[in-house]
Amino acid sequence: MLDRFSEMAVFATVVEQRSFTAAARALGVSKSAVSKQIARLEDRLGARLLNRTTRKLSLTEVGVAFYERCARIVEEADAADDEVGSLAAAPRGRLRVNAPMTFGTMHLGPAMAGFMRDYPEVDIDLHLDDRFIDLVAEGFDVAVRITSLADSSLIARRVAPSRHAICASPDYLARHGTPRRPEDLRGHECLGYTYRNDGATWTIDGADGSVNVSISGRLCANNGEVLRDAAIAGAGLFISPVFIVGDALRNGQLVEVLSEHVPQTHGIYAVYPHRRHVSPKVRAFVDYLVDHFGPRPCWEA
Repeated sequence: MLDRFSEMAVFATVVEQRSFTAAARALGVSKSAVSKQIARLEDRLGARLLNRTTRKLSLTEVGVAFYERCARIVEEADAADDEVGSLAAAPRGRLRVNAPMTFGTMHLGPAMAGFMRDYPEVDIDLHLDDRFIDLVAEGFDVAVRITSLADSSLIARRVAPSRHAICASPDYLARHGTPRRPEDLRGHECLGYTYRNDGATWTIDGADGSVNVSISGRLCANNGEVLRDAAIAGAGLFISPVFIVGDALRNGQLVEVLSEHVPQTHGIYAVYPHRRHVSPKVRAFVDYLVDHFGPRPCWEA
């Protein structure tokens, strides 16, 4: 078992360092020792994991899948080692955070005051941006993402649920009628969100499974608060995370429709890159978000 773990750790290091020479330097061993470990690993698995040329090292298809497993195992082992040390080390330094614009302005910004009180030696550099950013390339320590996360190159921890609702103003529904089935949406003005991956199609989950409904409308925007305010003013139907429209639903400015046909549900995640030795400031920030928002966040009250 120890030999297997050693081989996996060496393989993960070779992939991350992108060469046998750099991996040997990082591990403090000879290049030949690294080569022998990789050869033994491939022999044991009966599969080639790396394509080698004189100038380039790349993963095979099998190697890609195996690396993701190795990286997670090594990460967990490092985390176990770090756990004791991180308890003694005070979080400090600059923490670069990326988050979606609307969630940041409505919920993350107000939450920062408590984190800053708890961790006075951490400086926060918060960037709000709805585009999908590359954490490593752009130098972020952690990001908040609202998605059905599938990016295996990141470590993700669920912070809170993010239920979606289809809603409109009472005035709009009085003028245009209330949709009773997902198919009824085709005859309505539907407000579009620029960054939705499904474009002019809404996916609605119901008792009979998922239904894809083609929608149309004259207003599209890249900001959820703008669309919420337009919906309140009677511009059309809006599919939205409840963290944006919760207050408007509670005070009657918006009415939820098709509540038995729930739009696809996502989660709110704190994500950060696969890294050895996750810093105390990142660990503290993620723990704080989980404690602050919890399994039943304030917008679901």
